[in-house]
Amino acid sequence: MTRGSLFRRTALTGALGLAVAGALAAPAAQAAPAAASAAPAAATADVQSVNLAKALGSKSPGSYVDSAGKLVVNVTDAASAATVRASGATPKVVARSAAQLAAVTAAFAAAPTVAGTAWATDPVTDQVVLTVTPQATGAGLNRLLATAKAAGSAVRVETLKTNFSTRISGGDAIYGGQYRCSLGFNVRDSAGAYFFLTAGHCGNIASSWYADSAHTTLLGTTAGSSFPGNDYAIVRYSTSFTNHPGRVGSQDITSSGTPAVGQTVTRRGSTTGIHSGTVTALNATVNYAEGTVTGLIRTTVCAEGGDSGGSLYSGTRAYGLTSGGSGNCSSGGTTYFQPVTEALSVYGVSVY
Repeated sequence: MTRGSLFRRTALTGALGLAVAGALAAPAAQAAPAAASAAPAAATADVQSVNLAKALGSKSPGSYVDSAGKLVVNVTDAASAATVRASGATPKVVARSAAQLAAVTAAFAAAPTVAGTAWATDPVTDQVVLTVTPQATGAGLNRLLATAKAAGSAVRVETLKTNFSTRISGGDAIYGGQYRCSLGFNVRDSAGAYFFLTAGHCGNIASSWYADSAHTTLLGTTAGSSFPGNDYAIVRYSTSFTNHPGRVGSQDITSSGTPAVGQTVTRRGSTTGIHSGTVTALNATVNYAEGTVTGLIRTTVCAEGGDSGGSLYSGTRAYGLTSGGSGNCSSGGTTYFQPVTEALSVYGVSVY
């Protein structure tokens, strides 16, 4: 099984020489203009959706950004629709409540765990999407499919052609043990100590991380890691390594948040570089062979082995760390991301 992550390219480019700079610098210049231009709309959508979610609580089954960039909020009653309309967003009356959709996901979670399956709520269609890969077989899968059938039109079954995997592999980026991963975001605590975030399945495999495969340039040591269940880790920079700007490539990162479904986002990875896609669900559950991870961001952004831990962002805002998924960047795929806000809160750090 291979894993991987997205590396903060600029953090190494200035200090580690041509081997790393040559591999990482060219994509950085390509990505910055598109990411920067998307920032104002993205910031408006995600903040507005979070504020409405707080105001409506369990009264809304979800929200998304439509093709015109307008925030659409699902509701089931007139009072909630009025609240949404007053905020400047568009209410959409749907048949199924948040409680009904939650009951479906709870039924899936109560079934035996089946590697190669995932589920998440799709607010665009007001359904729960059950995703099945070739890896999923046997009685456990049959029970999930029976649960889906019993839920009727509340569930849509989606079949993928390739299995889910966490994204670690050998190559150039950040190196720990016999593996490589990519740095997600540089962060610091209130005392001014510097760290970087990556995937938890990366943090679990090594105590020390290096900038090169020969393990000659020490970046830092793993200070915390959580996987499965979550998929985030934090590495404390060595005092000998001081080049850790608060950027992804040339894109400055100044804040963090939760994206809106339908929002365009960008991912950077040490294997596949820069790719963009759309957020299709929040709070997704994925059953990897190594264990189950919950609360993930589901997207259409592609990724491959070596991209794990990498940055998901839009403009200056950080959103997530590459966890894993299905497919590749030739034929396309589905990729899941650990929300960065959870990692920042757990470890008491912030982007800068």
